Amino acid sequence: MAFVRRPLMAAALFLLALFASARGAERGAVVGCASSGLWESEASEACPAELSPPEAASFLPQPAAGLVVASVAAASPSFRGPGNSDPRPNRELPILLWWSGGLFPHFPGSTARLECGGGGGSCLATKERRARLRRRTRALLFYGTDFRAYEAPLPRPPHQAWALLHEESPMNNYLLSHAAGARLFNYTATFRRESGYPLSLQWLPGLDYLRRPPALGLAEKESARRREGLAAVLYIQSHCDVPSDRDRYVRELAKHLQVDSYGACLNNRELPSARLKDTSTATTEDSEFMALISKYKFHLAMENAICRDYMTEKLWRPMHVGAVPIYRGSPSVRDWMPDNHSIILIDDFESPKELAEYINFLDRNPEKYLEYLKYKSPGGITNRFLVESMEKREWGVNDMTLPNYLNGFECYVCDKVNARMKAEEEHRKSRGKVPPPEPEIAQFSHMGCPPPAPGYGNIEDIPDGDSWKEMWLQDYWQSLDQAEALTAMIHHNESHQGRFWDYMHQVFMKRTQQN
Repeated sequence: MAFVRRPLMAAALFLLALFASARGAERGAVVGCASSGLWESEASEACPAELSPPEAASFLPQPAAGLVVASVAAASPSFRGPGNSDPRPNRELPILLWWSGGLFPHFPGSTARLECGGGGGSCLATKERRARLRRRTRALLFYGTDFRAYEAPLPRPPHQAWALLHEESPMNNYLLSHAAGARLFNYTATFRRESGYPLSLQWLPGLDYLRRPPALGLAEKESARRREGLAAVLYIQSHCDVPSDRDRYVRELAKHLQVDSYGACLNNRELPSARLKDTSTATTEDSEFMALISKYKFHLAMENAICRDYMTEKLWRPMHVGAVPIYRGSPSVRDWMPDNHSIILIDDFESPKELAEYINFLDRNPEKYLEYLKYKSPGGITNRFLVESMEKREWGVNDMTLPNYLNGFECYVCDKVNARMKAEEEHRKSRGKVPPPEPEIAQFSHMGCPPPAPGYGNIEDIPDGDSWKEMWLQDYWQSLDQAEALTAMIHHNESHQGRFWDYMHQVFMKRTQQN
C-alpha cells in the first residue's frame, strides 16, 4: 500500500493537529439503531430501515447530503495519483470519520477526498460527527490519548470499523494496553511493530541523523567537564512520578555515581537559561538544549512507560549528538539499534551499584567508551532490520518532501475499507458461493503493554501511600475494567452512554466474586 505525496501542512500546524485534544470538541446528539456486535452482516431488528447498516447483498451507497457534499464542493479538485484509478464521484466513496477531530490532517475545511495510490481506491475523510450514522461512513478514526470508554460513540453500527492511532506513551491511556481494549478496534497504527500501520520509528528522522559526527569530541567533552564542573552522566526530567518510576532508580544510582540532574525531578543543577525550563523545549531539538546534552558522555534516557517498541526522542536525541544513552524503556530496543554496541541497557545490570561501576569503568577507559560510538563511522550501521525498516517507511519525520503518518494512516484505513467493500460485493454477486469477509480484530500485540513496575526494588517494599503505587497500578487495572465494560455495552446493544458506570459496577462485582 502506498499513498500519493501531497503538500504538507506547515510544521507548526502539523504538531498542533497531532497533539490537539478532541475532548473539548462539540458533540452532536447520538441517535440511531443499536448494534449487536463489532462486525455483523445482518442488520439488527432494533435498527430502523433508514439507518440500518446495509447487508453485503443489498449495499446501496447513499449520498452524504449537506455536510459532505457542501464541504467537498469547497475542497481542492480530486485527482488520480500513481496507482489510483478510482473513477467514483465523491458521493459514492466510503467515508472515514475522524472522531478525534483535533487531528484532522486537512486544512482548510472539514472534509477532503483521499487519493491513495497502490490500487486501493479513494475515500472521503471528514471530521463532521453528524456523518457517523450515514451508511457510507465505514470507519471511525480515534486518537488513543483522547479515547474514553465512557464517551465512546454508541450504538456501534455493525458495518462500521473502529481505527486506532496511538503513537504516544502507554501512560496516556492504559485501556489500550489490555487485550480487551485492543479488541475494540479493527485497524491500528501504534508504536508496536505488530500493529497494522507501525509507527515504531516515529522519532527517528533518518539514518543520517544517527551518522552525524558527535557534536563534541571526547577531548572537548572532557574540557567542558573540567571547566564547568560537570558529571559524566546527565539526567533531565520535569515529568516526575511516571509509570516507569524512573526517578526511584536514578535516586539509587546517584548514591554510587555523580549524576547532573536538571529539571523538576531530582534536581541538583540549574539549567543554563530560564527558557530551557519550559518542558516543551525539552522535547524539541532546540540548539541550546542540544548543546547542553552534547557536553555529557552519558545520558540517562528513560522512557515514562515500559512497552515493547515504545522509543522516543529520549533515546535518539543523545545518539544524534554523540552521548551514550543509558537506557530503560522498550524491552526490544536492541532490535532497532544501529549496531550491537551503541547503548547501555539498565536492565542488563543486577543493581544500580553494578551499573555505576560499569559507567565509571568506561569513564576511565576512553577506548572502551568510544566503542559505543562506532556506528557513526562509515559503514558503522550494521543492523539490517533497522536499515530495511527505514527503507520501507513511506512517511517522513520533519521532512517536508515526504507525507506524514497521519495521511498514511488514513490511506491504510481507506485501503482496508475499500477491500472489505469489494469482498462484500463479491459475496453478494456469488449468491453465497463466496463467503463473506471475516472481520479484522486488533490483538493484544498491536498495543499491549505490561503493568507498571517499580523502577527499583520490589512492589512489596514500597509503602502504602506512595504516590506512584497509588496512582499507576490503580490506573492500569481500572482501565481493564473500563475496556470490559465498553465491550459489554457494545454486545448488549447499548445506545445510552450514561449507563457506562452501571456496566463498570457489574464488571467490578464480577471480578470481586472471582477473587
